Amino acid sequence: MQIELSPEREAQLNDYAQRHGQDPVVALDDVLAEALEWERQDYQESVDGIRQGYDDFTAGRSQPFEEALEELRVKHGLPR
Repeated sequence: MQIELSPEREAQLNDYAQRHGQDPVVALDDVLAEALEWERQDYQESVDGIRQGYDDFTAGRSQPFEEALEELRVKHGLPR
């Protein structure tokens, strides 16, 4: 596979690779792997949070919007 990089991105990659003592191809693979793993974890945390919220709601562990809003207002010192 061949990937076209803008001159700016190529310069950033070369700088990164040099700072880490890596070949640019290896550096790109490492950075891409880290970014994709971060994205996967972020996605999974989002899905887990939505599922937990749904489970809480269906189990009756919720409060009226106005009550929650008032708690946030008091907690953060916001005006009514």
